[in-house]
Amino acid sequence: MSGMDRKKIVSLLTLIAFMGDLQAPVFARSFFHPFSLSEKKAIFNVPKTYDTPVLKGSVESDSAAAISWRQFFSDSDLVFLIETALANNQEFNITIQDIEIAASEVKEKQGEYLPKVGLGFGASYIHPSENTTEGVLDKITQRSFYRYPDFNLNLGPSLSWEVDIWRRLRNAKEAARLRMVAEYEVRNFLISRLVTEIARNYYELMALDTSLKILDANIGIQEAAFLKMQTLKRYAKANQLGVNRFEAQLNKTKSQRFQTSQSIVEKENRLKFLTGIYDERPIARHSDQFMTLPVHELQTGVPTQLLENRADIRQAEAAIKAAKLDLKSVKAQLYPNLTIQAGTGFSGFSPALFFKTPSSLLYNAMGNFTMPLINRKAILARIQIADAYQTQTVLTYEQTLLKAYTDVLNQVSNIRNMQQAFDRKKREVVLLEESIGTANMLFKYAKATYVEVLLVQEEKLNAERELVEVKMNLVGSRVELYRALGGGWR
Repeated sequence: MSGMDRKKIVSLLTLIAFMGDLQAPVFARSFFHPFSLSEKKAIFNVPKTYDTPVLKGSVESDSAAAISWRQFFSDSDLVFLIETALANNQEFNITIQDIEIAASEVKEKQGEYLPKVGLGFGASYIHPSENTTEGVLDKITQRSFYRYPDFNLNLGPSLSWEVDIWRRLRNAKEAARLRMVAEYEVRNFLISRLVTEIARNYYELMALDTSLKILDANIGIQEAAFLKMQTLKRYAKANQLGVNRFEAQLNKTKSQRFQTSQSIVEKENRLKFLTGIYDERPIARHSDQFMTLPVHELQTGVPTQLLENRADIRQAEAAIKAAKLDLKSVKAQLYPNLTIQAGTGFSGFSPALFFKTPSSLLYNAMGNFTMPLINRKAILARIQIADAYQTQTVLTYEQTLLKAYTDVLNQVSNIRNMQQAFDRKKREVVLLEESIGTANMLFKYAKATYVEVLLVQEEKLNAERELVEVKMNLVGSRVELYRALGGGWR
């Protein structure tokens, strides 16, 4: 090679190196960060206060969610049902196992970060061909003291450790821990839902008992009216049409009684299912006290307290943090990876020489610095999946927060409207009770028709049943407001 050619090659290499230096920052940025990801941040997308009055003896920041469910529900029979459900409910116990699974995943991720140390013992036998250099040496060696140079024994510990330079493994471990926290919040959310569902079904069962009692009372009234119409017919003061109408109304009320009895059976079985056990005995309750149950207003506090009281919001918040760490962990797979391997122990081709030191002592150490080249497309796809999932968790958080806020508003409004509806319906029942006596008196003196008597009786029955239904909605709204505020799991 002439001097001129050497100068051309050196000049070309210098130019390539110079261009590489200019492009190095751009290459590093485009190679390790092939696309820019905009992290979506969660926002507090609800007003700062509720449009509710502050109750006496409370401050604006108080919330009924801080009250334990044992204090919120004073009925001892209801408390017993809830305690039984928390001990035996299958869905709740399944969630407990999900928490155990998540805790085991945290331990698994932690084990991936720690150095892997093991103890190995091995033996090998290799017989080379006699027409090779190794075979000739074996034949020469076998003539001396060492009869079996092809046999080899190894014993000793070994170490392998992926140095977590970019916190890939530690971020994965922390993400797994946050998912465990999220599962724990699922447990709390399930407790809140289970407590309020049992309370709601318990009060509905009491309402059905009250409706059954109302039906029985009306059946007694209608039977007396039916017998009276039969007597009037015998004395030619009424016709068969009137008798049939009274009998039809009586059969209609009895049919409603059978339907209500079936609803009671189903509601009892539902409560037994929620408690996780089945007992032939009826559910203990004091249904005669249902219509006099006090429905006190609840202090709603401020919307920001939903962040600490609602378990589903805290679960969504933990999911956001876990998704962000998962994204960082996946992105770190694009970066260079350092792995250290080391080992020591004893090695020898004869048991007599196996533990002879230092001639049988071996040790090694090696470091590997690698980075992905061919399989980058798969890693980039995982990064985009993790980024999309992180965006989903943020949107889910905002949706959960908005739903919690509207749940509170709906139940607050429901309590106010149901209280007014209950007062009006109660007045309607009182008026209809008076009308029944008036209608019977007028019918006795032929001042009213039997149709008017039937109509008043039916209206009173419907009004009484509607009164029970409004009372159930009123009591249920208070329970649902307690749940919407985040209560029931403490």
